[in-house]
Amino acid sequence: MAHAAPSAGGVSRPTTRPAVTRGRTPDIFDARTHRIARVAVPVLLGLVYGYWAAANNRSGGPITGWNVLFGFVTALVFAVALFALLTVAPRLRREVHALAWTAFVGCAFGFLYSQSGASILRSVGMSLAIAAVTFVVLFYRFYTREDAAGHRVR
Repeated sequence: MAHAAPSAGGVSRPTTRPAVTRGRTPDIFDARTHRIARVAVPVLLGLVYGYWAAANNRSGGPITGWNVLFGFVTALVFAVALFALLTVAPRLRREVHALAWTAFVGCAFGFLYSQSGASILRSVGMSLAIAAVTFVVLFYRFYTREDAAGHRVR
């Protein structure tokens, strides 16, 4: 067998893997897909939330027209609030950013929990507990990934 002799500077092999770059991960979808997802995700999550709220509200009873209307109105309110939060929150400072998400998650959970027939005191207590955990997690996330002005650190 014939092998090529190594060069004087050592063995040089062509790299088969691209260089690892630090920073953002590559986008695998184009800009059009991101524009569609920016609207589709809040709408789909709103529909799931509305269905869940309507199911909790009827407590396993029959599906009525008012129950369906309740589910769609709940879905609409949730989707609009989520879309507004996704639009406004990234422009906020990290503390306010975490508080905005905390208020949204706490209210959303509290509303769902109240539809299950629990007392208002228990609903408020549970939603405050969920909101507190959400604030701690999101504040840590934003504190470690953003500067004081709310700009992402790369």
